[in-house]
Amino acid sequence: QVQLVESGGGLVQPGGSLRLSCTTSVYTLDYYSIGWFRQAPGKEREGVACTASSGGPTKYADSVKGRFTISRDVATNTVNLQMNNLELEDTAFYYCATDLLGDSTCKLTEYEYYGQGTQVTVSS
Repeated sequence: QVQLVESGGGLVQPGGSLRLSCTTSVYTLDYYSIGWFRQAPGKEREGVACTASSGGPTKYADSVKGRFTISRDVATNTVNLQMNNLELEDTAFYYCATDLLGDSTCKLTEYEYYGQGTQVTVSS
């Protein structure tokens, strides 16, 4: 069983920043492509950022380009999502995900395994 654990969510004002983290004690995340997804109430889940395995390329949804940055911390076995200049529309439940595949690229579409998620609320 893949056990991805997200943290770092919370309440922030518009224009503020949060950093989400995804980790697991079961696998070495650097070996696999990892995606960050979000789902707002009444909306479909959407991919916002992903990173290919072993420092490969990253991708971002148009809605977050220039504001969100995905990165790996190999020492702590963590994949982070730095979110800056947050907007009301960024309010959602955020999940990290993986297929446990060592891809040279990554995708913003569905993965096989998801964590439990963390809530991000942007509100004034």
